[in-house]
Amino acid sequence: MGTVHARSLDPLPMHGPELGVQADDIEAPEIEQEPKQEVLENKDVVVQRVHIDGLGRTKEDLLSYEIAEVFRANNLIDVMRRSHEARQKLLRLGIFRKVEVVIDTSQGEDALPNGLDVTFEVTELRRLTGSYNTMVGNNEGSMVLGLKLPNVFGRAEKLTFQFSYGTKETSYGLSFFKPQPGHFERNVSVNVYKVTGQFPWSSIRETDRGISAELGFPLWKTNQTLKWEGVWRELGSLGQTASFAIREESGHSLKSSLSHAMVIDSRNSSILPRKGGLLKIHQELAGYTGGDTSFLKEDFEIQLNKSLIWDSVLSASLWGGLLLPIGDKTTCIADRFYLGGPTSIRGFSMYSMGPQSDGDYLGGEVYWAGGLHLYTPLPFRPGRGGFGDLFRTHFFLNAGNLCNLNYGEGPQAHLKKLAECIRWSYGLGIVLRLGNIARLELNYCIPMGVQSGDRICDGFQFGAGIRFL
Repeated sequence: MGTVHARSLDPLPMHGPELGVQADDIEAPEIEQEPKQEVLENKDVVVQRVHIDGLGRTKEDLLSYEIAEVFRANNLIDVMRRSHEARQKLLRLGIFRKVEVVIDTSQGEDALPNGLDVTFEVTELRRLTGSYNTMVGNNEGSMVLGLKLPNVFGRAEKLTFQFSYGTKETSYGLSFFKPQPGHFERNVSVNVYKVTGQFPWSSIRETDRGISAELGFPLWKTNQTLKWEGVWRELGSLGQTASFAIREESGHSLKSSLSHAMVIDSRNSSILPRKGGLLKIHQELAGYTGGDTSFLKEDFEIQLNKSLIWDSVLSASLWGGLLLPIGDKTTCIADRFYLGGPTSIRGFSMYSMGPQSDGDYLGGEVYWAGGLHLYTPLPFRPGRGGFGDLFRTHFFLNAGNLCNLNYGEGPQAHLKKLAECIRWSYGLGIVLRLGNIARLELNYCIPMGVQSGDRICDGFQFGAGIRFL
């Protein structure tokens, strides 16, 4: 399951940046120290021509947007800076294996005394590429096999097929991704997928077969996503010991939904940030475009990070969500929120708090969770400046609650229920950052506020994932 909140399965993220060398990982070219450098720094120059060598199936009009800023440079240092930025943009398109920049004086009859020619020497990716890697989700791992056709029609389109086999989830899907020329952040993608997952905390197995279409675009300082999804969901019990409530949920359902997501992210890292903040707001409306499932779903995430003395970081986070059924039907177990485990309320077993039936956890229609963390370097700083910098000592305090909306009438009754019987925990441990891919935690947890039916993990608890409370 891809997120802490919801039960419904998410298809693999089959578009966006690829693993490997990214534009941000490439260092700016060093400026050669020459006697004439000071003169050239202050001397006005004109970029007369920009060449792109090595093009095969790529359309030139796509690249003209990415290199346009080079012509606006007015001195040598500005030319080098803008050329490097254009190089990063070209690599970001995901269609070139290598991009090199050559700056030379202009040649020919029309060459100006201060004219420059800039040449980008590119090497296109093969028409078909394959990949094999592992992916870390929230306390689960997957083996991912992929086939990709980059630059299908010559304008940075991408067709991808991925197969994933994991500890709790197996999926495969086909995705088509197309960016707007000159505005890579504005893009359209279409996904067709099948995902099968097992959720032992609910004694349920879920198979999703779906299609989705997404539109992504920046707006002011935010990234916006509009999405339509149609999914045929099949639910079944994992074994003979499943509760009657789970057996009632078993069967087929068809969900058609429209959703919107807004993200503001100023953090310096998504895995173990040292500064900055994050705001995510997501809403989903199901039932008005077809299907037999109707609901309105809202959830949010807030995170703030502040660097302190002695290379320590204070981090605070808050999650919350609300699921409102529309009409007479009750909500489906696949749409409800889940809480608990090493990636959310530590000290509790995975998704094992809140409403349950005979030991099977049914999820809730409203929840909140908050966390306060202090990250410090390892005592005595072993391996400082190298491998030791990947580790941090971790002190935490987590709290939250999860319930349904049938506890009285009106919002005041719901808020009162959320404020009662709060589960919370505290402890300390070690955090290991795995690049910008995932992080691992080993914590000693002391759960508090335990309610009847909750499963706890008192003592050491291991967690792996990309999203932590």
